[in-house]
Amino acid sequence: MKRKILITGGAGFIGSSLAERLSQDPDNFIVIVDNLLTGSYSKVPKSVHQNVKFIKANANDIMDLSSIFHAYKFDYVFHYAAVVGVKRTLAHPVMVLNDITGINNILNLSKNTGVKRVFYTSSSEVYGEPVEYPQNEHTTPLNSRLPYAIVKNVGEAYLRSFKREYDLDFTIFRLFNTYGPKQSTDFVISKFLQAAMKDKEITIYGDGSQTRTFCFIDDHLDATTNAFYNNLLVNDVANIGSDNEMSMLELARFIIKLTNSKSSIVHLPALKEGDMTRRRPDVTKMKELLGRDFTSLEKGIKVIIQNGHFALA
Repeated sequence: MKRKILITGGAGFIGSSLAERLSQDPDNFIVIVDNLLTGSYSKVPKSVHQNVKFIKANANDIMDLSSIFHAYKFDYVFHYAAVVGVKRTLAHPVMVLNDITGINNILNLSKNTGVKRVFYTSSSEVYGEPVEYPQNEHTTPLNSRLPYAIVKNVGEAYLRSFKREYDLDFTIFRLFNTYGPKQSTDFVISKFLQAAMKDKEITIYGDGSQTRTFCFIDDHLDATTNAFYNNLLVNDVANIGSDNEMSMLELARFIIKLTNSKSSIVHLPALKEGDMTRRRPDVTKMKELLGRDFTSLEKGIKVIIQNGHFALA
């Protein structure tokens, strides 16, 4: 019997990549729900097994979701729908806070329709300004006050509460800068790469000393689908990222060199909020889930170039 899987936000970069990976197994039937606010129908995979269905709907609208849940009786839910992007989330904080409604909708419908486990994408943003290196899932405090991070933290609390009260199993993935083909140019590697391939200026906020780690989409998917298929991380949380920490200035220079670009680097005023000074996850659980070495940044960027992603607007 087929596994019936719902992916909210499945027309976005990570959601659609997950749908494509899961659709390779003919025993999976995937329903993608997305309101196309930031997602794109062009990213929805065309499966050879004809086991992917797209429904335009808003996870924050209970009327949209309720009929879908009752029609399909899902076994598993991946709740990836969210307002994303630093500038977008800072500019529209109320829209971001509305995503709490979607979390509540997903969990109530899941516990009422027999869903076995809900997978939830949280974020490294929940950690706020770093107080511990590397940032560990259970010892680093979740202390960000930004609406986006608050919503992710509240979402995690919802999952734990529904487990305690209704015995609904969950898994939380805290994402640290996943990149790869199909990612929009709202995000740093895609943005830098597109500029470099056109010899345009690469802009950096502040002095560029703020650091991040970057996780290639294949590493992300291998880890998260391993947790799914092998029943790992049940009622637990894991950082999904890599251990290769790099400053924004180093990243810009790396991409310019890799692409033989003539781009110059231009420094813009630092963001007033939302641009944390340092990010580096404890990847102990991630390594166990991945079971191999991380994909190097050079290899990952070369895959994006080969896919022609830099030409996307």
